[in-house]
Amino acid sequence: MTPPTGTTGTQLGRRQWAFAFALVTSLFFTWGFAYGLLDVLNAHFQTVFGISKLQSTLLQLAYFGAYFVWAPFAGIFMRRVGYKKGIHVGLGLYSIGAVFFWPSAKYESYGGFVGSTFVIGCGLSTLEVAANSYISVLGTPQYAAARLNFSQGFQGVASFAGPLIASRWFFTGANATSLGTVQWVYLAVAGLGIVLNILFFFCNLPEITEDALAEEIDEVGITDGQGPFWKQYRCIFGFVAQTAYVGAQVTIASFAVNFLVDQGVGIDQSKASQLFSFCQVTFTVGRFLGVLMLNFIDPALLLAFYGFCCSLFCLLVSQLPGYSAVACLFCLFFFESICYPCIFTLGTKNLGVHTKRGSGLIVMGVGGGAWYPPAQGALADATNTRHSYLVPVSGYIAMTIYAVGLVVDQSRKNGFSFRNRDELTNNLKHTSDHFSPTESLPGDAKGRSSSENKVFSDELVRVA
Repeated sequence: MTPPTGTTGTQLGRRQWAFAFALVTSLFFTWGFAYGLLDVLNAHFQTVFGISKLQSTLLQLAYFGAYFVWAPFAGIFMRRVGYKKGIHVGLGLYSIGAVFFWPSAKYESYGGFVGSTFVIGCGLSTLEVAANSYISVLGTPQYAAARLNFSQGFQGVASFAGPLIASRWFFTGANATSLGTVQWVYLAVAGLGIVLNILFFFCNLPEITEDALAEEIDEVGITDGQGPFWKQYRCIFGFVAQTAYVGAQVTIASFAVNFLVDQGVGIDQSKASQLFSFCQVTFTVGRFLGVLMLNFIDPALLLAFYGFCCSLFCLLVSQLPGYSAVACLFCLFFFESICYPCIFTLGTKNLGVHTKRGSGLIVMGVGGGAWYPPAQGALADATNTRHSYLVPVSGYIAMTIYAVGLVVDQSRKNGFSFRNRDELTNNLKHTSDHFSPTESLPGDAKGRSSSENKVFSDELVRVA
């Protein structure tokens, strides 16, 4: 199958860029909503099915295990057929999995919920490979982290909408011990997936290809993406960091409702679900604030600082009692905000022809969310929920080591910089300095040099 022909994000006009950016950003709401509901279903199923905390983590194992299994295939598929067809496949699987929540609720089958969650996870992993990668390359690498944080901010909006719905419909009255509301909510989720699929079918989404990206970075002298894929160490270690971080993030959220109830300060499940929703609001606010900071601060440096703060506050959550631990939990959600998008954009930066394969690998790291919750659930059953928060500390430490390593590597190659740097422009100027007045730049480089009079993605992100 012949790969689609296409362009690069920096070659799109203002209107074309804005349309593509808005359309793909709409996808982030879909998996944010599904993820927000997943965490409160964890606690709800413990009540309805009478299962332990460890058994309830089968939902997380299915959801995030799907990422580990399916994401590499999604990257390979999109490398052959392009982003748009990958989005269609992802939305189709997402809707199918949501529809099967209906019979699972009707027959009260916990195994059915686990299987349906796996299908949803396959769909969402496909969408993440497509959307995260597309937003990252939809402009210059300098502002890739800011763009992705902005788009993923809408995922955060959907994430706190899920717990709000749960606190109103899942944990009150007769619904507290039944599954009737669950089936209707997921039927609406399936409908949302179908509507988005139809919209994408009729929309003209510009295709950004790996060959065009490779040519763009080659012409300005950036050689990071050259060589075989297994030598792209920034991406490979990014997969390790993403696995560790997502595992920590997921298990923090999975047991948040249990943690708040077990603090012994008079918080019931309905109130805990509301507080968890406010945690997600804090996370979302932090993500949008991160967009502003990432326009000026080096992403690797900011990630290292946030990783240290995550490690510290997670440790405090596991040790402090009462409302002190609750306050630290809110701080932890704030400092988690920029981590996933920064790891993704740093890990896939300047990969050229390896961009989609690298995106699949980094999204595969989301599978870390399948391994951490069972470990924390086992410790929570053996001791208590508060002490079980020692488990995710290891994930934040691993992420921090990756970020610090990137800062050291960047400093060794180009000198330490607090500010965010535009590698493409800097390298282009360096390349142009080596041409004599009678020589000219390559065609695409010349076009890039004269493109300053156009308004591109990064200017719009800074306005946003």
